[in-house]
Amino acid sequence: MDLTDRRILVTGGAGLVGTALVDRLVEDNAVVVADDLSKGERSRVNDAAEFVEADLTDPDDVAGVVTEDLDLVFHLAAISDAGYPDDRELFELNNAMTYNVLERMAEVGLDRIAFTSSSVVYGEAPRPTPEDYAPLEPISVYGAEKLADESLLSTYVHSQDFRTWTFRFANVVGPHQRGNVVPDFIEKLLDDPETLTILGDGRQEKSYLHVTDCVDAMCHVVEHADADRNTYNLGTRTTTSVDRIAEVVADELGVDPDHEYTGGDRGWVGDVPKMRLSIEKLSALGWEPSLSSEQAVRRAARELAEEIKAERGLEA
Repeated sequence: MDLTDRRILVTGGAGLVGTALVDRLVEDNAVVVADDLSKGERSRVNDAAEFVEADLTDPDDVAGVVTEDLDLVFHLAAISDAGYPDDRELFELNNAMTYNVLERMAEVGLDRIAFTSSSVVYGEAPRPTPEDYAPLEPISVYGAEKLADESLLSTYVHSQDFRTWTFRFANVVGPHQRGNVVPDFIEKLLDDPETLTILGDGRQEKSYLHVTDCVDAMCHVVEHADADRNTYNLGTRTTTSVDRIAEVVADELGVDPDHEYTGGDRGWVGDVPKMRLSIEKLSALGWEPSLSSEQAVRRAARELAEEIKAERGLEA
């Protein structure tokens, strides 16, 4: 699907990936952003986009933003916090958002949607994990919910003649991010440069994708994959351990802390300690990441360190 001269809705467009995607899309398209601002920031949304504050769990709000003049929906809106206190609520709210968007799209005759899923749908799978790996056995409620959303999209492909693009993300990093390992380490080391507490044993090892590469890959897939149902892993060919992330962040801050560990082979219940996605299918479509996993971490660490220092009134 050509991403030129289209009218495109981006749900969750005030978040990390959403704002970067909107910046990319407004160059050649009319873009509408829908976000409830529970986590995103209005000030970061490109001024060239139309912004609507909307709660996508409310069908009336969804009806206000999913309109018949749209050509495509990028559905990014979701509760994604690993520490969200109520698993049932997380599952039901995320599922409601996706179901409401799909239902409204069918009502107005809109049948093109790109959806942000996650590597967590695979659970603890062999690495590198291809898109056709089965059975999918997520180990977190968030992973189960993303898999449920993918199933909903499949239903609309087969029953409503939709075309879908589903992106199973590696760990996406970049500026303005909070609640991820990179900003967490930065904030801890600014508070105490002598000691860094690391969740788990530090040997957790995953693929990290910079948000600029993530958005570039998303657009490339939508423009070049033309099956009715298109599912692609987005990631890098390399991984980075939590210990190595700690070293990169410390290096960017110019400190040399001692490490303390909470213990265990994972950071929290539902954490997948080892993850690397196969990107052979994405490569065959003509796209490769510009940054390795560690390069993505280092760039994000540099961007976030400058940002967080500025927020604290510290010199960069």
